[in-house]
This record gives sequence, structure tokens and C-alpha cells, in this order.
Amino acid sequence: MNPEQTRLQEAKDGTKSWRKFGPYVAERQWGTVREDYSANGDAWNFTTHDQARSRAYRWGEEALAGFCDDQQLLCFGLGLWNGQDAILKERFFGLSGTEGNHGEDVKEVYYYLDATPTHSYQRMLYKYPQHAFPYEWLVKENARRDRMKPEFELMDTAIFHESRYFDVFVEFAKADAEDVLIQLTIVNRGPDDTTLHLLPQLWFRNTWAWGNDPYRPELSTTPDGHLHADHQDLGQFVLYCDEALPGTKPALLFCENATNNGRLYHAPSDEQFFKDGINDYLVQGQAGAVNPAQTGTKAAAHYELAIAPGATRVVRLRLAAPGLETPFADFDQTLKLRLTEADQFYHELQAEITDADARNVQRQAFAGMLWCKQYYYYDVPQWLAGDPKLPPPPPERLDGRNGTGWQHLNNQHIISMPDTWEYPWYAAWDLAFHCLPLARLDPEFAKEQLLLLCRDWYMHPNGQLPAYEWKLSDVNPPVHAYATWRVYKIDQKARGGHGDVHFLETIFHRLLLNFTWWVNRKDRDGRNIFEGGFLGLDNIGVFDRSAPLPYGGYLEQADGTAWVAMYALNMMRIALELSKTNTVYQDLASKFFEHFLYIAEAMTNVGNEHMDLWDDEDEFYYDALNTPDRGHELLKVRSLVGLIPLFAVEVIDEDTLKTAPQFLARMNWFLDNRPKLAALVSRWQEPGKGARHLLSLLRGHRVKRLLARMLDEAEFLSPYGVRSLSRYHLAHPFIFRGTETQFTVNYEPAESQTTLFGGNSNWRGPVWMPMNFLLIESLQRFHHYYGDDFKVEYPTNSGQTVTLLEVADALTKRLTQLFLRDAETGRRACFGDDKQLQNDPNFRDYLWFHEYFHGDNGHGLGASHQTGWTGLIAKLLQPRVGE
Repeated sequence: MNPEQTRLQEAKDGTKSWRKFGPYVAERQWGTVREDYSANGDAWNFTTHDQARSRAYRWGEEALAGFCDDQQLLCFGLGLWNGQDAILKERFFGLSGTEGNHGEDVKEVYYYLDATPTHSYQRMLYKYPQHAFPYEWLVKENARRDRMKPEFELMDTAIFHESRYFDVFVEFAKADAEDVLIQLTIVNRGPDDTTLHLLPQLWFRNTWAWGNDPYRPELSTTPDGHLHADHQDLGQFVLYCDEALPGTKPALLFCENATNNGRLYHAPSDEQFFKDGINDYLVQGQAGAVNPAQTGTKAAAHYELAIAPGATRVVRLRLAAPGLETPFADFDQTLKLRLTEADQFYHELQAEITDADARNVQRQAFAGMLWCKQYYYYDVPQWLAGDPKLPPPPPERLDGRNGTGWQHLNNQHIISMPDTWEYPWYAAWDLAFHCLPLARLDPEFAKEQLLLLCRDWYMHPNGQLPAYEWKLSDVNPPVHAYATWRVYKIDQKARGGHGDVHFLETIFHRLLLNFTWWVNRKDRDGRNIFEGGFLGLDNIGVFDRSAPLPYGGYLEQADGTAWVAMYALNMMRIALELSKTNTVYQDLASKFFEHFLYIAEAMTNVGNEHMDLWDDEDEFYYDALNTPDRGHELLKVRSLVGLIPLFAVEVIDEDTLKTAPQFLARMNWFLDNRPKLAALVSRWQEPGKGARHLLSLLRGHRVKRLLARMLDEAEFLSPYGVRSLSRYHLAHPFIFRGTETQFTVNYEPAESQTTLFGGNSNWRGPVWMPMNFLLIESLQRFHHYYGDDFKVEYPTNSGQTVTLLEVADALTKRLTQLFLRDAETGRRACFGDDKQLQNDPNFRDYLWFHEYFHGDNGHGLGASHQTGWTGLIAKLLQPRVGE
């Protein structure tokens, strides 16, 4: 094992707590549901960016380049001041959901460059302008623009013109599990001499102001001028602060991590020094804002760095136990060693990738995944009841968001987040996708994450998984079983063929509860047609699928039904694996086999009028609207909704069936006695390539017809993957005419033009990585059965036929071309037309992993750092996706 793998093993064995410290501090805590105590649930306006520097948070912390322990008791973060800004830069700025013309959006330029699974080495980059940060301009210009115009970004202000900015590189390296080296490297990219105020900060999360626990930890100075931290649970640490230049120790500034009631509410306070004290002392010149006694619960080491054009300054810090006489004697050597070990870890992981640019993209994708691990704390009963020392929450919140049905939920854990600024909270189906690339890095963490959402203090007693804090009761696609099986197989391969059966069996029993919830709650009439709601696809449909339909009735959802069919096959496959060591699971496997057959039947025989969700004229799957006045009506929107039935596919070989004779006997009985159902399933009784059997919602003809649309460049196939909506609707919008109004769905390749879900995500045209990933894996499974004899035209109307595996490889190549440099032009599609991003050597090799991508040109859109599920690109860059 290489050194990083040794650390992972030590963490697994419990011999060393290598994961105790990590990048677990969110980049935005303001505007979250947790911190919202308003009567109307207006989280974005209850706590704002402007208030954030003055308000002590109840449930978690935020920081720039944050690092903390796994209980978030002691936090490290960075403060910066260029001498021009009206406020200290302690957190990333962005627009709230009500301010942006396309919803919330971070307005900063920063990158996650490197990380190891135990956080033994991490590196990020923040580009800090030397001119005054254009806060007001960003707010006003985005407010001026309507939804038909793109977002106005920081790069659009030309603030980086003439390279007048600082590159701030932040590195963490662990000398030991609780001994963290921190190196801050500042480069003046501009043409003039300039000064940067650098303020590494240390503070305690406020756990004492709420009336539950009066204990207050303390920060103070050591005799030799360092920061001492003392906490009854965490113990004692010192932030050793090196001299910037010989003989120049930094000034130590202290205040309290306490709310400034005077500034926020014009109200008195028991405190004398406040959270914004260091800001007020430095920026506003208020000498009394910091504590002259040099004690408190928040502190900073103030470095004033004069930096010549093109020059670099380095500041070293070390967070470790007290008593180190020469804390920086081995600093450079240890930092270099951890970087070398990180290189070794990734060299072995990327052994099959020969292209240097691909290795760079993948390593940054992995880094983003690891930097997005966050401490998450949300105790719904306490949140609803309020705290003893604060005014009680308004009674309206008991009937508002998360007020009913989720009072069992008490989350406090390190969780993989979609994004640390725009989505600083877990989302159930995002998390499932995160675990696939995470399993390549740290299988134990990936398995733990999947188990976490199934625990009693997450999963609802009725079996529902919590969707996300914005609305816990929303319904995400049921992909947990899929991720469980994929992570199990990835881990099995890493373990030399020995699967973690204990993990698989433990989570299977919890997934049984969730599957039962789907059957009982989302199958309205017990007909195996599922509604599901918006299913995470936001504005993909004609109506807001998370709300009651405007004309009554209900939707029979092609995607909802297909997701559950996929779920049944995933559960069947897991049960068959478990049956190798316990025959009782053969019975459960046959139960899920039957579930799948009944769902397959329902998709071709819906309702009393025997309408099919498959439309023979268009050769596509659609949702069906069922209303008292209009009966069953297909909503002919050509979207991912109609492609999701491709996901419900499983191939079983003869060897697997031989190990499950009871399952095989029951399956054969069912097929013999229910021939009508058996006929629905693709070629189950006909062995395919290598005596394999196929379970799928689509027979060969329908596979080809559906793929004919999907692979048509005039419809779904873009140069950079499969669009979420067919480009056909650009010239032919779908219009649903009601009695009083009409609803229109048209192709929108970029930002959303609707207000649904705040207008901050768009499923009406762009390319989404997770759906493309599932399509690729489905094609691989179909090919696993059909083999090379089954061919389709690719692209449609090209006259060229290829195998399904070749289609999967071609789609993979289109998706990787979002990030990789074009061999001829050197452009990266995800950067769009921004010349500085494309050409500047200090920008062009740093990557953002956007939420989704322009359906025509591949430009990155939505959340700029949603490495969460866009991190799947790391899997696609490996030769062959499937294990």
C-alpha cells in the first residue's frame, strides 16, 4: 500500500483518526433553512451576506478555505483585505435566490486543485481582486437583467483586467492526524507594488449562546506570540504563526464569535466584543472593536504583506498540540512529503490514463469531491422549538417548511454536499451519485454515506428518505439502491473480488423500507404506475410536478414508473448477490422480479382506456395526464422523461442463476403461468451473448426507436452529450391549452427562462452529467446482452451503424470534451467564449465543475462548483465506466 492507502486503513481500523480534521466548513451558512427563524420561511432574506459577518450562527459555520474538526468545535479560515474593499473578505460573496436573474449564484473565482481522501494534503486557489470588489455592481446588474439574459458574473466586470489580482494558494498538510500544517502562498499577478492584509483566523463554533450548554471555550496568546485554543471536549491546540519576514511577528487580534445585536437589531447585548470586531478594527479603524486583553472565541493573526509585481510571499502556520519548541523546523520537508505522497496516490489511481490533461481534469474533479465534505448539523425538533435563551420561533413555522412529519430528524455528521456555496446541504439523489467517484478514492466513506441516509435519525419512520433541507418531504428519484450496488462492485474490485457483504446486507434491509414507501405512497391506485412528483427534474415538465395540478387529477409519470422499475431490478440484483451466502434472499429476489414484471405491464396498459405511455406514432415515452374532464392524455414533451425507461435494465448470467435455484424455479413458474407478463420482458427466455438473460422495459425494436431520437443531432444529441429536452421543441414548442390559460415547453439550451424552483436550474435543454452517466451505463448493459450483432445508426441519419458499446464510448467522449482541451484549438468547451479563461496561463488549466452545460456549445452553467454529481466526469475519464 502507498502511504495514503495506509492512512485510509488506519482510519478504517480506528488506530488513527486521520479524518478528524478536514475541509468541513461550508462556504455559505447564511440563507440556509437551518438558520432561518422567520415566520414565512424566507431563508434568503432572514440572514443575508451583509448580516453574515455580524451574526453568530446556530447550526454551523462558514469560511473561506475553511478547515475544522469533525464536530466543528474549532474552525480555521482565511481573512483578506486589499485596502480597497468596504469589508474584510472572510466569506465568498454571491446573490441570493431572490437577487439573481437565474436564482442564487456565487460571484467569486476560486478552484479546488488537490485533495487526498484523509485530507493529508489539500490545495485550493482563490483569486482576490486588487481593486474594490464590485459587490454593488453585481447586485444591480443582475437585478436589471431578466431571465432571457445570462447571469452577470465576476469575470464579466473585467476586474481581473491587467491581472490586477492576488493568487492566494492555500495548502493543508497533516504531519499527523491532529497536527495540520497550513501554507499560504500569495502571488501578486498585477503590474504594481501592492499590499495585502492576510488574516488567518481561528474561532470556536458558538455553542454557548443558546441556553443549552453555558460552557465557553477560550482563545488566548501563548508567551511566544501564538494562538492558544482550549476546549473541554476537543482539548488544547496552538495555531503556531510563523514570521512573514525575520523579526516580524503578526499582530494577534481577538473578539468573540457573538452576534452584534447593535448593528443588526439596534438592541443591547451582554457581549462587549463581536464577531465582526476584526473587520471593524481593520477596515473601519475602530480600535475598541477587538479585545485588548487578547482573549476571546475568535482571533486572527494579522500579516501586512508588501508584494512587488510578480512576486510571491509565503506565510506558514501549524495547528497542533501545545509545546512544540520549533514548529517550523520540519515544515517544508513534511509539506513536500505529503504532496509527493498525494502524487503517488493519484499516479497509481490514474495508471490507465495516459493523457496529462485528462489526469489534471480528473484530479481536480476528485479534489472538488473531497473539498465538498461538510459538517452538517440540523436538529428539526430543536429548530422548531427554539432555544431557551432566544425568543421562541414564530408559531407559523410549525405548519411551514419541515414543520410537520420530520420531527425525528437529527442530523450531525460529515456529509458529501453537492456544492459548498449554492447547495451547502445534502440532497438524497445527488449524494447517491457522489458515492460512485468517492468509492474510487475512499470506499469506506462512500459506503458510510449511503448508509447514513438510511439511519433512523435521517430516514422517516415510514421509509421515505429526506430529500434536502429546503423541503425534506420532496421526492428525489430512488437511486440509492443503484448507487449501493455500484459502490459494492467498485469496492469488491478494489478488495480483490471480496465484496463487503455486511454493508450490502445492512443497507438492503433499510432499502426494503424505502421501496415499500414508494409502493404504498406513490402508486395512487395500486396499478404500478408511479407519480413521484417533480423527481428532482425541476422544470422539465408542462406543470410544476411538485404541486397540485391546475386542472385536478394526476400525472402518470413515465420517469417515476421507470425509476421504480429500475429500483426493483437493483433490489433483485442485490438480493441475488446476498443469496450466495444466505438462501433466504432468493425469495426476496423473486419478489422484486415480480414487481418489475407488473411495472412493465403497467407501462404498456395504463388505466381503464388501456392507453400506453409509449406513443406508437412518435415512438417515445410520455407522461400521461389524467383529469376528470379530459381523461387520459399524453403530454408529448420529448424530454429525459421518455429516455429514463432505458435505465431499467439488468443482465443476469447462467452462473448467477445456478447459485439461486429457488429463485430460478419461482421465476420459471411465474413465466409459465403468467405468459402475458413474460412476453413484456425483453427476451428473458432467450439466452443472449454468453448465455445471458435480459430484463428490460424495452424490447429490441423499442430500444432502436428510442435511440433513434436520442442519437439524433437535431433532437437530443449535442456535441457534448445528451440534452435534457429535444431540440425539436425549439421550432415546435409543446403547448398545453387549458380552459383559461396555456402552458408552453420549449427548448432552452442555457439558463432557465421560467420561475419554477427559483429559476436557478434548467432541465429544458442543457446537458446534465448524472443522466448521461446512467444512459452510458445502460447502453453498456444492453450491449453486455446483445453483443456486437445488435447495431444502431449513430448519429441518426448518418448512415453509419455501430454497436451499443460504441455508442456508449462515443457519448463518453462527447462528455469528456466538455472539460478537455480541444486538440486543434486548445479551447475547453466549459469555458465558453471567455478569452481569459481560455488563454491566460494562470486560468486555463483550472477547472470548474458546473451543475449543467449549454445544450449547444457546452458552456458551463448553473452552480459553478457543483462537483457533487458533475464529479462523475472522474469516472468517465477512466477507461470504461462499468466495473
